[in-house]
Amino acid sequence: MKIDKHKIDGKKETIEVSDKIFAAKVNNKLVSNVLYKTNANYKGRKAKTKQKNEITGSTSKIYAQKGTGNARHASKKAPIFVGGGVAHGPKGQKSYKKRKLNKSEKKLSIASLISKKNKLDQLLILDDFQKEILKTKEMFNILNKFDANNSIIIADSNSKSNIIKSVRNIPNVKITDINHFSAYDLAKFKKIIFTETSIKELEKRY
Repeated sequence: MKIDKHKIDGKKETIEVSDKIFAAKVNNKLVSNVLYKTNANYKGRKAKTKQKNEITGSTSKIYAQKGTGNARHASKKAPIFVGGGVAHGPKGQKSYKKRKLNKSEKKLSIASLISKKNKLDQLLILDDFQKEILKTKEMFNILNKFDANNSIIIADSNSKSNIIKSVRNIPNVKITDINHFSAYDLAKFKKIIFTETSIKELEKRY
């Protein structure tokens, strides 16, 4: 399919892009599942309680097994006593299993989100940034021109190095490359911005 490519001065051209990525069938159920897993894996699982075997103290029986008229008990480390271990409590980060995403899920969810953004006119393709832009104000004005003040910029390596200094101080704008973005990033920001070279890199990878 053909799609508009914008130059920095506002002029338009058309380029050919892959239908598999930019005009794919939007699978909302798959996207929702991928976002749930990704968001769950971002969360830290730091809560930790001590089990019975981790409590410091004597392991001797608190009183005789028989003859006292009371229930049988071992040590004070049992969960029913104050200061004892906690039964079935959270065990910390190491015991938490991350939800796995296979490659096909990642690829299909990304294609679905890019296609959806394209349909909603929230996808922007710009020329490669050949010259270095150092001033934040200059980069802000470029993004403002395209109504892209809440966006993720997926750039090729040369473009990224030329604009990263001017982009990193703009709120609600993230710059990354083909190797370091996820479906969560695409869903989080209102607009997706690609450079012409990053489109070619994306097609080769996906």
